[in-house]
Amino acid sequence: MVIIVGAGPIGLATAIELKRNNIPTKIIERGCLVNSIFHYPKDMTFFSTSERLEIGDVPFISHNPKPTRREALEYYRRAAESYDLDIHLYEEVQDISGQDQSFMVQTDRDSYEASKVVVATGFYDVPKMMNIPGEELDKVRHYYDEAHAYAWQDVLVIGGGNSAVDAALETYRTNANVTLAVRDSQIKESVKYWVKPDIQNRIKNGEITGYFNTEVKEIRKQEVVLDTPNGTKTIANDFVLAMTGYKPNFELMTGFGIDLTDDKDKMPVFDENTLETNRKGMYVAGVVCGGMDTSKLFIENTRIHAKHIANDIKHKLS
Repeated sequence: MVIIVGAGPIGLATAIELKRNNIPTKIIERGCLVNSIFHYPKDMTFFSTSERLEIGDVPFISHNPKPTRREALEYYRRAAESYDLDIHLYEEVQDISGQDQSFMVQTDRDSYEASKVVVATGFYDVPKMMNIPGEELDKVRHYYDEAHAYAWQDVLVIGGGNSAVDAALETYRTNANVTLAVRDSQIKESVKYWVKPDIQNRIKNGEITGYFNTEVKEIRKQEVVLDTPNGTKTIANDFVLAMTGYKPNFELMTGFGIDLTDDKDKMPVFDENTLETNRKGMYVAGVVCGGMDTSKLFIENTRIHAKHIANDIKHKLS
């Protein structure tokens, strides 16, 4: 039995490849199926085309040039159903003891024996905190859902990437008074090409107020303090959407006995050919492999991890 921790697209893809090789597999997920995608904004459109998000040779048919969040959720449900995968949802892995060929996976519900373990937990569960006064206030959100709640409110959006730009544009179009604070000198180059001109024009026209080379210094109940190139500025505020990014659960990985690189990226230590970590018999898969560098690995370029892992496990079990 192989236990996969995480029911994201790459966890599902790995389970499919193992099943194709007649290797019993169980997926354990602390949230819902493809939990990260579920928590994307409701109206989000992927950057990738649908065929680049496919797993297990299950066709992903989208009604749009770029698939939507809703279409992706339906697709991954169908992929899991097509292979009749054994998935335990809303069950959290707490500890993994034992060794290669004889692991014991302890969850908040039960314990399972496993010959191998694959950690495919992604990086969307832990937001990058700003560690500034007022960040703990209820009006501060590190996840953006939809725009309606912010109609006619003073909204500060923090960040210059896709999430921040989408949040700024959508809340602006529900008549929110939107301010965008960006640490860098410009919107990130990685922002979706069909969205970037929109945010640039909204800022140019003064419809969204943009502050660049700017840090948020403090968040208060009815205002925020910005550190701008022109000095400190205090503005009225009802909500803060801190789209500052996310990171892997490093405590979880180190608790599983996976070493991390001693640099800013804190990547898990693993064999690039097999994805096996320093803990023999335990593998990593998907975007979690990038550590803090969350901009280089995506569903489309980590799908190959599934075959690498399945091939290595098949070889070693045989």
